[in-house]
Amino acid sequence: MSAKIITIAQHKGGAGKTTLTAQLAAAFDQAGFKVLMVDVDPQGSLTEWHKMRSQTLGRKNKITLFQTQGWKLVRELPRIQREFDFVFIDTPPHAESESSIAIRLSDLVLMPMQPSPLDVWACAPTIKIIMQEKKPLMLVMNRLPPKSKLNDTIKDKLSGMNIHLAKTSLGNRVSFASSMLQGLGVIEFEPRGHAAEEIKALLKEIKRHKELKK
Repeated sequence: MSAKIITIAQHKGGAGKTTLTAQLAAAFDQAGFKVLMVDVDPQGSLTEWHKMRSQTLGRKNKITLFQTQGWKLVRELPRIQREFDFVFIDTPPHAESESSIAIRLSDLVLMPMQPSPLDVWACAPTIKIIMQEKKPLMLVMNRLPPKSKLNDTIKDKLSGMNIHLAKTSLGNRVSFASSMLQGLGVIEFEPRGHAAEEIKALLKEIKRHKELKK
């Protein structure tokens, strides 16, 4: 059986795509799934995280990384996806063609977005591509400050756009960055922390998505 492909996409830089990709990959790995990460971002941040992970964990690192260019995905991904349960694709910002290819191949698209009007406006091009490719979208609120009225305002705005907003939000927590520095996920770095609880809840929500149960 071929892996379920989850693409993390957002045209706006700094939205947290790579962090979300790495954190979910680590969480799914810890849950016992065979995980492949695909880095199509020329910046290569996910690749660097994976290198650090290999240094930290050595042979205990079970997550596989595949670095490539977006236009090669159509040929290369079907060849290797049969070996895994889940594939997470980290896409570059401001690269419409690369994102379009990754989105077209996906079973589900995750879009991280910070609670800012600028981020809401900036997500429109990505949403347009997802709609054109007729792929399911789950928007994940990221770096949410505690007790901010803006959070609810943004959520109401997104609800009015008829977008599937994940029930799980990710807080603005230092442990996300700290874990990334060691090539780990928060679920490994601080398993009893709030960030780990958020990632666990998001994992469950993703697994329950109807498109991944087919």
